[in-house]
Amino acid sequence: MAQVGRNEIRQRIHKRIRARVAGTGERPRLAVFRSINHIYAQVIDDQQGHTLVAAASTEKDLKGKGGNLDGAKLIGKTVAQRAKEKGITKVVFDRGGYLYHGRVKALADAAREAGLEF
Repeated sequence: MAQVGRNEIRQRIHKRIRARVAGTGERPRLAVFRSINHIYAQVIDDQQGHTLVAAASTEKDLKGKGGNLDGAKLIGKTVAQRAKEKGITKVVFDRGGYLYHGRVKALADAAREAGLEF
């Protein structure tokens, strides 16, 4: 029997989460993707199939700040500010199959502090 990889398990968990969590126009989904060096956050309207707001540690002004807690906090704050500029205050949180711990938790807490409700 072949060994099951960590990412394969995460994708299975993410699929299970996505069966219940969906973003609407009134309450879009705040999706998080975490790689080893970077972190990405998007606010998505699943009914329309559009990304409304995004922030990533790969952006020029945020470059090289995603592999640690401080970078995750910065991305959370940035995505919340951009969402508020577009008139979005309430979202549903999609942790992407990752444990709600470390960088994912830091991003969520920073987004809450910056004014997003979830």
